[in-house]
Amino acid sequence: MRVSQLWTYPVKSMIGVETDSVSLSQLGIVGDRHWAVRDNERGGIRGAKKIGELMQFSARPAGDGSAHVIITLPNGEEVRSDNTQVDAVLSDTLGRSVSLESLPADGALEHFRRGPSDSTDVMAELRGVFGRTDDEPLPDFSVFPPEITEFESPPGTHHDCWPLMVMTTSALDALRNALPESVIDILRFRPSLVVETPNETGHPEFSWKGRTGQLGSAVVEFLDPCPRCVMITRRVTEDIPEDRAIMRHVVRELNQAVGVYARIVTPGKVSLGDTLTFL
Repeated sequence: MRVSQLWTYPVKSMIGVETDSVSLSQLGIVGDRHWAVRDNERGGIRGAKKIGELMQFSARPAGDGSAHVIITLPNGEEVRSDNTQVDAVLSDTLGRSVSLESLPADGALEHFRRGPSDSTDVMAELRGVFGRTDDEPLPDFSVFPPEITEFESPPGTHHDCWPLMVMTTSALDALRNALPESVIDILRFRPSLVVETPNETGHPEFSWKGRTGQLGSAVVEFLDPCPRCVMITRRVTEDIPEDRAIMRHVVRELNQAVGVYARIVTPGKVSLGDTLTFL
């Protein structure tokens, strides 16, 4: 089993970039989700669970040695994160007042505090976030870090939950076989890394829970399968349209999950082609 894809997402919920290698710290991939969008009207950092159009934007490092990024809008225009008009450009494109913010250097907790709900109906809010119909179960929330009840992401990061999300090539093949009418594209699922599993079928990563593995010079611990939210159904590009059928399959056949969460035990470097070796 070897690493076949590595992804970083410089801005939370936007399309990321493939890379040949990444450095892992205790908090995750260095540079991953350094930026995020704040909803100035509702309050709080918001991702594509609430602002679905964010998945139609992409972001890449500016390439000048700084932490700044270049954001490509859905119409193909670009804006840098250090452009004084970046907030106005994003707000105009999204049709709501937003601000682009980086991780606070001082780790200020208020930056991460969850904004108010969009609905007074808690169940309706949760079903909207997770893309569930009225007759479908919600995920087992015990797999999430307890701090996300208060914070939009674990303080110090813009991750939804855990630092890494790992998928296998077998899982992608299984989804394509099960949903031939759907566009099963990696951009829907936003993994940190993809492991090539040529001798496996289905979703072998589900069985990795509780195991540790060596990846390059890093060691990771695999956690629970990743409960999926409405983001996997969102429109990403003209060729990757909105598709609710994917969620129906994930809920009905995959116990609501695609991929597996992981955390970093030993920081290090991971490169394409590195072998996954269980310890």
